[in-house]
Amino acid sequence: METEYSGNYLSNREWFRNVLKGQNVILCYTSALECHELFLGYINEKQIDVYALEKGEYTNINYYVVDSFDGIETVRFGDLVCTSINQTVNDMLADFDNIDEQSFIEGLGTYYYTNGKSFDNLEILPENMEQFNAIKDWAIEYWDE
Repeated sequence: METEYSGNYLSNREWFRNVLKGQNVILCYTSALECHELFLGYINEKQIDVYALEKGEYTNINYYVVDSFDGIETVRFGDLVCTSINQTVNDMLADFDNIDEQSFIEGLGTYYYTNGKSFDNLEILPENMEQFNAIKDWAIEYWDE
């Protein structure tokens, strides 16, 4: 079974709130970028990325099953819980070969330009630094094209 798509809503946050209501999940990856408004999303989007303690019923939700939410840095937007910007960036860097690269590069580029043309406030983990250095120029140049 699939959830509703984003095209039925005025914002991605409204879509997330409705679709995820009552579920014990944390928005992550591209969905977290959308929640932080670093990536605007796709037209009539149907995929949602979440950390969950168990796989749910919806086929268009990517359930990244974790043993516990302990150690996952989160922020709240009302009743939505999503990974912090630092957590989101580090998670996506660590899983770079399996992520939505378009959303990530756009999200990093938006972060860069909305933070005074700087990545200084990002706390990149040492194990992710090589990947970050390999792609940060793509993000900087993203909005110049």
